[in-house]
Parts: sequence; C-alpha cells; structure tokens
Amino acid sequence: MAASTHTVTNQAPPLQGYDVFASDRALSEAVERHLDPELLDEARAELSALGTAAGSAEVQEWGALANDHPPRLRTHDRYGHRIDEVDFHPAWHSLLDRAVSAGLTSAWTRPGGHVRRAAGFFVWTQAEAGHGCPVSMTHAAVPALRAEPSLAAAWEPKLTSTVYEPGLRPAARKAGALLGMGMTEKQGGSDVRANTTSAEPLSEADAYALRGHKWFCSAPMSDGFLVLAQAPDGLTCFLVPRVLDDGARNVFAIQRLKDKLGNRSNASAEVEFDGTWARRVGEEGRGVRTIIEMVAATRLDCVLGSAALMRQAVAQAVHHTTYRGAFGGPLIDKPLMRNVLADLALESEAATTLALRLAAAYDDGGEQERAFLRLALPAAKYWVTKRCTPVAVEALECLGGNGYVEESGMPRLLRESPLNSIWEGAGNVQALDVLRALQREPLALDAFLREVGRSRGADHRLDAAIKALLTELADLSGIEARARRVVERLALVLQGSLLTRFAPPDVADAFCASRLGGDWGSAFGTLPHSLNLGAVVDRAAPQFSPQSNPSGV
Repeated sequence: MAASTHTVTNQAPPLQGYDVFASDRALSEAVERHLDPELLDEARAELSALGTAAGSAEVQEWGALANDHPPRLRTHDRYGHRIDEVDFHPAWHSLLDRAVSAGLTSAWTRPGGHVRRAAGFFVWTQAEAGHGCPVSMTHAAVPALRAEPSLAAAWEPKLTSTVYEPGLRPAARKAGALLGMGMTEKQGGSDVRANTTSAEPLSEADAYALRGHKWFCSAPMSDGFLVLAQAPDGLTCFLVPRVLDDGARNVFAIQRLKDKLGNRSNASAEVEFDGTWARRVGEEGRGVRTIIEMVAATRLDCVLGSAALMRQAVAQAVHHTTYRGAFGGPLIDKPLMRNVLADLALESEAATTLALRLAAAYDDGGEQERAFLRLALPAAKYWVTKRCTPVAVEALECLGGNGYVEESGMPRLLRESPLNSIWEGAGNVQALDVLRALQREPLALDAFLREVGRSRGADHRLDAAIKALLTELADLSGIEARARRVVERLALVLQGSLLTRFAPPDVADAFCASRLGGDWGSAFGTLPHSLNLGAVVDRAAPQFSPQSNPSGV
C-alpha cells in the first residue's frame, strides 16, 4: 500500500549516467598536458568510454554487489581434499574483466602507456576500489620480473594481456594472467628483512622449495605471486605460481581471509608454504632491490587510488549540494558550504595533478625523471594518501544524514580511505624512504628542486615556502624525528608548483593562500573569504544530467 503522508521532494537524484573522465577537468587536462598530441584522440575515446561505464548505474551496482558479497574461502572440497580456493561474486569478475580489457595492466607495452593507464585506473577506481589490488599488482610486477629475462619472456605477455581469464590453470595455457605479492610476515610487518620464510635450492636450475608463511597476501586466486624468502645468500625474490606447468596445484595453503575495515570485495589472505615450488627472480640476496620496482609502481597506484577516492567524494558532495535545498535556496549557494566544497575541491585537484605528473615521469623514463620519482613518489604516497580520509569524512558530512547511510555509497568511500596510507609502507616508512633519498641520492633533490623551480616567481607564497623548505633541509640535526614535517612540506611545495603552472589562477591562488601562505584553519571550510570560491567549486562539479542514464557498459 502506498504511503500517503508525504511526497518525496528535495532529494538529489543519483549521480549516474555521466562520464567520470570527461566531467573531471583536472584529470582530462592532465591527460592532454602529458600525452603526445598524436595520442590524444585515441586516449580520450578510450578514457571516455571507460568513464561512461564507471558512471553508469549498472557498473555502480557491480561495485555495491562486490562489496555486499565479500569473497568466501573454501579450504577443502566435499571429499576432504585441500583445494584452497576463494569464491567471488560475479560482479567482482565483471569489474576485473573491464579493468583488464581497458588496458589497466598494459602500461608497459604502448606509447604514453603510464599516463593513459593512470587516468584509466583513476576513473575505474571510482566504480569500486577493491578489485584495483590485483590490477595494480599485475601491472607493477612487470619491471620486477625483468630482473630475470626468461621469466619476463614467459609471463609479461600474459600480465599485459587485455584478456581476463579467471580460474586455476597453468599460466602458460591462459590468454591472460594476474599476479599478486606476499612480502610481510606476522613477526616483521614492514621490516621484511626479518622474514623467516626459507628457500632451499632444488636440483632444477633457479628452482627452490619455500617453507614459511605470509601474513598478508592479497588476491590469492591470482596466477602467481612475487614473494620474499631467505635463500642461502640472503633475502631473495621468488615467483610462486598457483598451478605448476604440469597442471598440479602448487602448495599454497590459505589459512584464512582477513576481516578488513574496508576493501572488502578483495580477498586478503594468510598463506603457508611447505615445500612450495618457486623460481628465483634476480640474484640471491638482492630480493629487496628486485621487488622494489614492483613496490614503487604500486606506491604510485596508492597515490592514484587515494586521489580517485577524493575525487569521487568531492563529486558526490558537489552533486548533492547542487540539488539539495536548505534555508531558502540550494545548499551549494550558501557561502559557508561553498567554502567547504572549494576547500575539498582544492585537495582533490592537487592530488590529481600530482598523481598524473608522477605517471608522466614513468613514461619519460630518463635519468632526470627517475631521480625526480625517487623523492617525489614516496613524498606523494605519504601526503596524498593521508589526506584521503579527512576529505572523505568532510564530503560525507556535506550529505548530512543521507551520507551516513550505506545506500549513499559514502560509508564505503570512508572505509576505503585509510587503506592506501597503510598499503606498501605506512607513513613512517615513506618518510624514512624520503630521508634515505635526501641523504644518499643528491640527484633526487636536484631533480625535485628543478621541478619546483619551474614555478619560481609565479606566486610569492610558493617562493617563500620553497625557501623555508631549503632552510629545513639545510639542518639535518634530529632529521628523523621531524621527517614527517619535512615530507609534508616537500609534497605541498610540489603540489603548489604544479597548480601555479597548470591550474586556473583561482585554484592556484586558493591553494597557495591556504596550504602555503598559512591563511587556513584546522578544518575544511576555512579558506579566506576573499577568494573566488565559486570558480573553484564550479570547476569541480561533475557534468550530469538527471534525464540521461545510459548503461555505458
């Protein structure tokens, strides 16, 4: 029986039926900026198709279903045989299929591949973040495997394929494969040199038997995993296939799946090795140096993933306040709400601009850009991932009680928001990594200063911030205790430099006044009132028509 006590009014329509890529000006402009002109038309078409799918009602439903129906572990079959399989909802497979077919694991095989792939990863993460874990690790495994050319020759074509083929079979018999990673152990965590998993050489060349455990192993239904273990000459990187070439299952005992705060669509497992067959990747004793290439690439995805979550949170907040009326007019027109939205939009655009700049450095590949990444990447990983949670919280508050309800999708964004700050090294790990680069690699600081120096004279607050940073770096006494402060300043100066060069003047002015000039409070919504906040908010608004709702898939 229909209720007759009220009529539903003053509710924002769902943010569906829009192009997530084309409606994001900061992202689309970054793609145009960093790609060669001859690649732009093709890239825009690809990204717009992916963006239209990500903004469709059908794909948004995939994301909700994948989270509402978490993976389920089956350790044994009905007869008692060990099988160690994880079942996923069909929506998970649909999301992965589209991600792989869109080239989100094939950056290494085409011109401008990293920028195109970064933008696609940014867009598709907004549909659902959990399945991005195997996508990211598969993409990032390629440079690590290249330390062992024979392995790279066999696996790279599978990892960079645009065919998603689930199921446990030998990778050689599949059109495409996914790769995971297992580094941390329960007694060591980030201190991987404390790992106790052992690797005993076998008679077969470069083959070993592993014994031990891994405390976090994501996406355990992947076709293989890069892991660290103690070989006779020290900590070494190994490739562990789930299924051996003869079709027999490798020893890969999944003890349990983690019950996580967020990222619930993705399976994270504790696994045990007991005579598990593995191939060595790189030289014995150089495991960290070998796998660090994978870690660096996944750290960039942490930056991209957090920037994408921020963008989706801001898009939802701006959309809601556009259609929601209060106190005599649209919420978005209220000066205080406009200040909050503009502040959130600044954070989002700064993160997006920095993330795409890092992706462009990967595409360049030159010595100067590699040196720049050595300092800029861990600094960005530290700062951008830490800004994600406060942005998600404030954006949720813009929706009020509606945002606190699961159906809005905002709680899922909030639960996901801390993940990237923890994954691939939490804040202190990143800060110490920056210190190592500063102390041991002078070319890294030189490349960083060259980058920010391109904006010299564009804004007096940026110039003053660069000067203050140099003063901070000139005094290395007690540097570890103040490492977070140093890294924060590095990231903010870099973001300010990029925005003064590439963003509209109103955006750059607001960022420099607040983040660099000190005219800012301790919460969002405390920007100087004299700024052109309306222009900042207008730029962040997703282009949406409530009459249009194509499936886009």
